[in-house]
Amino acid sequence: MNRKTLLALMLAPLAATAATAATPQTFLRQAGLTDNSEIELGALAEARGGSDAAREAGRMLQADHRASQRAAAPLLARYRVRPPVGVMPEARTEMRRLQGLRGRAFDRELATFNIAAHTRAIAMFQAQARSGDRGTAAFARAQLPVLRHHLQMGRDLLRQSR
Repeated sequence: MNRKTLLALMLAPLAATAATAATPQTFLRQAGLTDNSEIELGALAEARGGSDAAREAGRMLQADHRASQRAAAPLLARYRVRPPVGVMPEARTEMRRLQGLRGRAFDRELATFNIAAHTRAIAMFQAQARSGDRGTAAFARAQLPVLRHHLQMGRDLLRQSR
């Protein structure tokens, strides 16, 4: 086996797992569903959070993800994408789970989900920022600091709710 073939075989698994940008339409639909999910989870946290920190996190999630929706509106129009309706299936499941919890257990579960959801969102937005079209890449880059802040907020809330 020659060196080029060997190198290609070694790198193939890495290339297969590397995140790539979605089409603008797919990215905008996913980003919109993510925003909807975080807004609804934020409202639930604001209403039922076991601590001031959880309730404040809920208010922040709502405000920041509504701002994201407003920032995405021109791109939705440009690519002729209707604003997504509904939430991500995993967010719907999480909301049902949270309905049965109170106090620290609620805060812990909210924080754990927030960490996982924002880790996934950051990966999606980084891929779009790196290799998406100009419009969605710029939008993704602008949203990344907010998503990273939400991830840190989830980590802080988890630490506080132990």
